[in-house]
Amino acid sequence: MKFIAGVDEAGRGPLAGPVVAAAVILPKNYSFNELADSKSLSEKQRRELYFLIKEKALSWNTAFISSKKIDSINILQATLLAMKKAVEGLKIKPDKVVIDGISKPDLHVPSTTIIKGDTKHKSIMAASIIAKVTRDEFMKKLDKKFPQYGFLKHKGYPTKLHFNALEMYGPCEQHRASFRPLKDK
Repeated sequence: MKFIAGVDEAGRGPLAGPVVAAAVILPKNYSFNELADSKSLSEKQRRELYFLIKEKALSWNTAFISSKKIDSINILQATLLAMKKAVEGLKIKPDKVVIDGISKPDLHVPSTTIIKGDTKHKSIMAASIIAKVTRDEFMKKLDKKFPQYGFLKHKGYPTKLHFNALEMYGPCEQHRASFRPLKDK
């Protein structure tokens, strides 16, 4: 195996915004000892690693699937589609793909899933960080367009602040209408 791409996603659970997948091929000779699962890192650590990964990776790519598409095909299918697009957009064709979780997209490359792969495999950790920072940046921009929802604070996740904003303003175009409690309204 020459080139192994790690794949992970960010944004399966939020009530708003896209799901984002990233695929990353790391060089074999670079240790990346500072990598970890994005959820275990501070925002500052993730941002620093985000730029390091983009600089040192042999290839990386991200793919977004919109909230509207999520509503039309469901979150699992949207996640798999984002993963497929992220892999297919790599400038280097991987020899193998390792994916965080239990579900894998239909790829034309040998692939395997790894449960908790974002804590075990460096390239999946890197993809986790790229996906998380990319999605967070998107949500920060969304906060400027829709400041009443507080996306800057919760990134679209179901928090008390978000539920209060939904109660007061109703959903916006970036909300996932198929997700509870939105589909109950």
